[in-house]
Amino acid sequence: MERVQVEILGISTSPASNGAYALVLKETAGPRRIPIIIGGFEAQAIALEMEGIEPPRPLTHDLIKNILDTMNLTVTEAAIAELKDGIFFATITLSDDQEIDARPSDAIAVAVRYGANIYISESVMKEAGFIPEDDDELSASAEGDEEVTDTAVKESTRPKTKLEQLQDELDAAITNEDYEKAAALRDSIKKMTSGEMN
Repeated sequence: MERVQVEILGISTSPASNGAYALVLKETAGPRRIPIIIGGFEAQAIALEMEGIEPPRPLTHDLIKNILDTMNLTVTEAAIAELKDGIFFATITLSDDQEIDARPSDAIAVAVRYGANIYISESVMKEAGFIPEDDDELSASAEGDEEVTDTAVKESTRPKTKLEQLQDELDAAITNEDYEKAAALRDSIKKMTSGEMN
């Protein structure tokens, strides 16, 4: 199974999220990003570990680490392997090569406690990932491709298609760190583009 390594780009919430958070992962060797909606408890567990804040009593993910440490085991990686009906499925790999099924939020919360690598299958990244517009622009300007610049100028003078409008809204949602809205817009774009291909 082809997969890509990712890192945690950030965790955010929005007023419309009903206590849920968006965990945004970014591929380490590329511009693609993928938002995953997680619960408040898991968001807190990940954020505390990333900030190096030790709670007065062990959280559930700290307890899991303590148990594994007692058994002389470590987490070597966390991997998000599948996306079915809008739900992500993940695994945690232990130092004895055992794989344990987990929710992505739990897998990542435990993995960060070990400094373990996080991976996403290429198929999941292709289905749910996106490239922010500013990364596209940086790539074009870095290559110094005058033809790309001319095309961009020509395109800016014509009316935008519905797909382009949705893409603009997606870019704005990402810029404003409204990742829940970004995920919904991404799904709308995917439905529209898959409809065009059929």
